[in-house]
Amino acid sequence: MNIGPILRSVVGVRAHVPDDAFTASTLGTRREGSGVVIGDNGLVLTIGYLITEAEEIWLTTQDGRVVPAHLVGYDQATGFGVVQALDRLDLRPVEFGDAAGAAIGEAVVIADGQGQTVQANIVARQEFAGYWEYLLDEAIFTAPAHPSWGGAALLDADGKLLGIGSLHLQMSQDGEVSDINMVVPIDLLPPILGDLLSRGRVDKPPRPWLGTFSAENNGRVVVMSVTEGGPAAQAGVQPGDIISEVKDAEVEGLADFYRKLWASGPAGSEVPMRIIRNGRESWLRVRSADRGDFLKRPQLQ
Repeated sequence: MNIGPILRSVVGVRAHVPDDAFTASTLGTRREGSGVVIGDNGLVLTIGYLITEAEEIWLTTQDGRVVPAHLVGYDQATGFGVVQALDRLDLRPVEFGDAAGAAIGEAVVIADGQGQTVQANIVARQEFAGYWEYLLDEAIFTAPAHPSWGGAALLDADGKLLGIGSLHLQMSQDGEVSDINMVVPIDLLPPILGDLLSRGRVDKPPRPWLGTFSAENNGRVVVMSVTEGGPAAQAGVQPGDIISEVKDAEVEGLADFYRKLWASGPAGSEVPMRIIRNGRESWLRVRSADRGDFLKRPQLQ
């Protein structure tokens, strides 16, 4: 199948975020990536970190037209962001594929909004735990990596959308290190798209958030840093702390930590955690929060 016409429906995404935005220090104030047209009316799907707290969003078609857009919705659990073009894009929406049915070894195309494509293969499908309190039960990993991965389209051989590019990582196998992309599967979007369009977020209680940036080391969860002014910082959590228990349940890795945290109670509740610091154990009580309360909220139109 000739997927050339479909590739034109991948657009550039450029966002400007205020200097005093919560995410400005970590994600920057000028963000660029890609997005995929998914609606006849100019609805565009991208990766959420590009447009979080954005006060201006611009879409660029591959023939050079620049169209303003506004934020429609952002889902912290999946990482998807949706924006609406404020002028005609005249681009057909990309049909969704079956991400769950995509097999390891399958040939795919990763395409960005500037027309650059990479012929790749799916090299893994597995759980992914991000250091910023983020977890996917099954992410898609592809190689070789696309150099402009943020918001890029992962397309199958028929040009159907399998997912949205999120990260550039490295994978070690048989002593060799290769660059790969982590992709958020498109199957996660349909159950939440209606809420994003009507409410700007998913209609369910927010997950408790601590504001920790953590890594896994031999099964132990080690705090690398904490968000200034966030719940963990206010409770006294420090870089180098090992989080060993949540509510009297032993933590067995980063993904397990997140699942125990999110099951501990609603956002705003107290989360007891056992901390190991310099070889000494202690308990801290961290009052969790809704991460969304820390973000600037541009006017949804």
